[in-house]
Amino acid sequence: MAKGYSARIAGNPYIVGSFACIGGGLFGLDISSMSGVLSNQAYFEVFHNPTSNAQGAIVASMPAGSLVGALAVTGLADRFGRKNTIILASLIWMIGSTLQCAAINRGMLCVGRVISGISVGLSSAVVPVYQSEITAPSIRGRLVSMQQWSITWGIMLQYFVQFGCSYLNGTASFRIPWGLQMIPAVVLGVGMLWFPESPRWLIDHGREDEALEILADLHGNGNHNDELVVLEFEEIKQQVTFERTEGAKSYADLFKPGVFRRVGLGCSLQMWSQLSGMNVMMYYIIYVFQGAGLTGRRGNLIADSVQYVLNVLFTIPAIIYIDRWGRRPLMIAGSLLMGFFLCLVGGLQGGYGAWGDVDGSQVWVISNHDSVTKAIIVCSYLCVCSFAVTLGPVSWTYPAEIFPMRVRAKAVSIATATNWLFNFALAWAVPPALSSIAWKTYFIFAAFNFAAAIHFIFCFPETAQRTLEEIEEVFAQGHIFSAWAISRDVGKRNLQDVIAEKAIDEKDGSIEKA
Repeated sequence: MAKGYSARIAGNPYIVGSFACIGGGLFGLDISSMSGVLSNQAYFEVFHNPTSNAQGAIVASMPAGSLVGALAVTGLADRFGRKNTIILASLIWMIGSTLQCAAINRGMLCVGRVISGISVGLSSAVVPVYQSEITAPSIRGRLVSMQQWSITWGIMLQYFVQFGCSYLNGTASFRIPWGLQMIPAVVLGVGMLWFPESPRWLIDHGREDEALEILADLHGNGNHNDELVVLEFEEIKQQVTFERTEGAKSYADLFKPGVFRRVGLGCSLQMWSQLSGMNVMMYYIIYVFQGAGLTGRRGNLIADSVQYVLNVLFTIPAIIYIDRWGRRPLMIAGSLLMGFFLCLVGGLQGGYGAWGDVDGSQVWVISNHDSVTKAIIVCSYLCVCSFAVTLGPVSWTYPAEIFPMRVRAKAVSIATATNWLFNFALAWAVPPALSSIAWKTYFIFAAFNFAAAIHFIFCFPETAQRTLEEIEEVFAQGHIFSAWAISRDVGKRNLQDVIAEKAIDEKDGSIEKA
């Protein structure tokens, strides 16, 4: 099968692992497609000046669809493959983008956003699985974390398109950006036709020759006898064989001992990534800076754009060093830093702000305190940078690598669905919260971050630099509430161990036949 691919594409794991990240970029495009219109007069006129609750519902319609899409991955990715599910997601995105671009009322806009959300849910769940299953342990974290980087790129690029189109008159100022966002989906859907299927999925479906060919191309420069290729191929076969003896794949497997714990970790990590408050800074950054006292539409848009650029830049160190630094330190540090900066934002807002009228709406706003306004903007930037270099990449990497093959697609989709469930709730709840309890909203999210740090310290073991099969040994240790006690050497195996085990199995098999 791999012979049909370009040798350059099939033999470069970075190209294969990163191209699918365009699926993550679709999520980013959607985030700023909304944040960029919150000060657009043409948008207000077409959609009849939505209230804070109505605007929350419009924004939340996308994660509502994403929840459905993430749950649908459970059947699609196992039955039709990881690659084909990504292609399907790109097709659905094109439909959703078309409806959004042509929307003439709130209902049509919400339907388009729900359909686009289904696409985002599919891609956000299956892309990390696909990446984790085709990459070597030494670069797995780096490539899976590029999912988050592509999200930040989508946010930034769409926002600058929105910024440029804001100078146009009429509905073109928001319809052009909403129409252009289907271009990446076209590139993703067409491009994936030339990329390989997951070798783990192929082995699980009895297509071992194709899987070995792809593993050799990706990890051994086409050499089927390369040590890493032999090791990985044998480990995957052993794991698949073992899992088949455990019985048919079903949702009931998610509740089995050893697996249920990991489902809890994957879901809670995605939950904490949303409760960190990052999406408040992405979806509603205009409201945040407006409350800080930043006036003028142009100045607000420029300040917003700086935040999106920082989000892209500070994800780069995580991509480079996530496999060296590990997952645990990044999770713990990120939650503590975000909690600290959110406390500063809330404290400054509460100490220097007051209820006032802005564009005809009652909002909590800081007036005539330029230094405080600048301090809040800087703290907001630092909060976003903290997430970009820590929790953002890890929240996609960790759930994609902790589950057994037999339940990986189902478990990752459940974890991703948790992300979208909380995304939906927060997207709807934050505008009313900012208009009612104002600065106290930031302290709520800060408390979530500090609670997350405690959870990470006690319950999340390190998984960096291990194959997906070696991670099974990590969770077999049973250290449920003392994750720090698990050594980085647990589960480590080498080629000689695998060959010896294979020889013993073959010998036992020949004795049984005799």
